[in-house]
Amino acid sequence: MEAMDLSWGARCAGAVYLVLSLCVVALGVVLQIIRRWPWCRCHVCRAYMTGSWAREFTNLCDWYAHLLRESPTQTIDIHVLGCTVTANPDNVEHMLKVGFDNFPKGKPFAAILGDLLGGGIFNVDGDAWSHQRKMASFELGSVAVRSHAYKIVAQEVETRLMPVLAGAADGGLVIDLQDVFRRFAFDTICKISFGLDPGCLEQGMPVSDAAVAFDTATRLSAIRALAVSPLLWKMKRMLNIGTERELKKAIKVVDGLAAAMIRERRKQGVASAKRNDLLSRFMASARDEGNDRFLRDIVVSFLLAGRDTISSGLTTLFMFLSKNPAVAAAMRAEAGSRKPVTYEHLKGLHYTHAVLHENLRLFPPVQFDSKFCAAADVLPDGTYVGAGSRVMYHPYAMGRMPSIWGADCEAFRPERWLTGPGGSFAPVSLYKYPVFQAGLRVCLGKELAVTEMKAVSVAVVRAFEVEVVGENACAPKFAPGLTASLSGGLPVRVRRRV
Repeated sequence: MEAMDLSWGARCAGAVYLVLSLCVVALGVVLQIIRRWPWCRCHVCRAYMTGSWAREFTNLCDWYAHLLRESPTQTIDIHVLGCTVTANPDNVEHMLKVGFDNFPKGKPFAAILGDLLGGGIFNVDGDAWSHQRKMASFELGSVAVRSHAYKIVAQEVETRLMPVLAGAADGGLVIDLQDVFRRFAFDTICKISFGLDPGCLEQGMPVSDAAVAFDTATRLSAIRALAVSPLLWKMKRMLNIGTERELKKAIKVVDGLAAAMIRERRKQGVASAKRNDLLSRFMASARDEGNDRFLRDIVVSFLLAGRDTISSGLTTLFMFLSKNPAVAAAMRAEAGSRKPVTYEHLKGLHYTHAVLHENLRLFPPVQFDSKFCAAADVLPDGTYVGAGSRVMYHPYAMGRMPSIWGADCEAFRPERWLTGPGGSFAPVSLYKYPVFQAGLRVCLGKELAVTEMKAVSVAVVRAFEVEVVGENACAPKFAPGLTASLSGGLPVRVRRRV
C-alpha cells in the first residue's frame, strides 16, 4: 500500500511539474507576442521590440549611443521597458550626487543579481551599502594594502604573464589574449583580496572550475535583465529549469570557492600583522566577521570588481594598440628600459595614463549603470521621471558624444588628456567620464585598477608586439555579461621585440 502511495505521489508530482513547465513556455510565448505588439508606436520602441536595430548596429550599446547623439537633450525613453537612458553629464551629476538618495540601486536590480552578489556592496543601498563602503574605503586607503597589492601585481607580471606571452611568441601560436588577461586578473585579485593562489595562469593554462563557474554566473545573471519580464526568469528559477538551473549550479561552485577561502583565512588566523589581504583585514575589523553569508558576498564583490573590469580594460587596450603602433612606441619611449618598474615610476608615466583613460573612454568595462527613481523627479535637462522608473546612465555612449569630447569623439587620441608643454595628464569631470562611477559611489579601487593596468601594459609593450587577428580586429562584438567582454575573445599573434 505504501509503495502504491509513493508511486501515486510521484505521478502527481510529475504531472504538476509538467503543467508548470508548459505554463512557463506558454507565458514566454505570450510575453514575446506582447513584446512585439506595437503598444508604443514610436520608432525607438518598435526598433527595440522587433530587433530591427541589429540591421545597422553590431551591438545594442552602439544603437543606444546613436540614439543619444541624435537626441537634443542627450536623453531618450524606452517606453516598453519603462526606462530613461541618458548621456547628459548634468543628469549624471543629479543622479549620483545632487539627488543621490532618490536614485538607489533599487529592489528590481537587487533581485536580478541577488543570487550572485547577495548583500554585497554592488547590490545594496542604505545602511548596508554605507557600512561596507566605509570598511572598504579604510582598507583600500591603507598604505600597507597598496604596497602589498603592487608587489603581487609585479610578481604576477614577471613570473606568469610574461612567460606565457614569451611561450606563445616562440611557438608562433595564436592565443586568446582576453582569456590570458582573465586568468591573470583572477590570480591577482585572489592573491590581493584573499591571500590564495588559484594558479590559472600557470604554464599549461589549467582549467579552473571556479573561474569558469564565475564566468557562467555573471553571464546568466546579466541575461536575466534581458528577459521580456522578470516573471519569466523567476518562474524558471522556481522550476529549476533552463538557464536558471545552469545559474544555480554555477553559483553553487562560486559559493564553494568563497566558503573555502573563508575557512582558510580562519584557519591561518585573521588578526596577524603579516596579513595584508583584504579578506583577512575585513574579517578582523568587521562587526559581521562571524557571518559567513556576509563574508561570502564580500568575496564575490571583490572578484567581480578586480577580475572582470581589469581583464576587460586590458583586452580592449591591446586591441587599440594593435591598430595604433605609434601609440605603443610612444608608451615604450616614455617607460624607458628601467627595471624593475617601481610604483613611483608608473605614477610618472603621464602619456601611458592618458592611453589607459582614452581606452576606457571608448570601451568602459561597465557600459551602463541603472538606478531606480524613488520619488517622481525632473532631471536637469527637463526630462520627467516617474516614481519607480528605471533610469540608466550610459558611459559607453558618453564616450562617443561630440558635445562632450568634440567632433573627433570616436577617434582614439590619447593626446586629448594631456596639457602643457610637458604633456601632463589633465583629468575631466567624472560626471562627463563616469567610467569609475562618480559622486558618493565613485570606485574606491580606481587607483589600484589603473596601476595594475599600467604595470601590465608597460611590461608587455616593452617586450612584445601584439597583432590582433580575426573579426574583433575590425569591429568588436560584445558578449552578454555584467562587464564588457568580446564575443569570441581576442585572438592575437605575439612577437618578441628585436
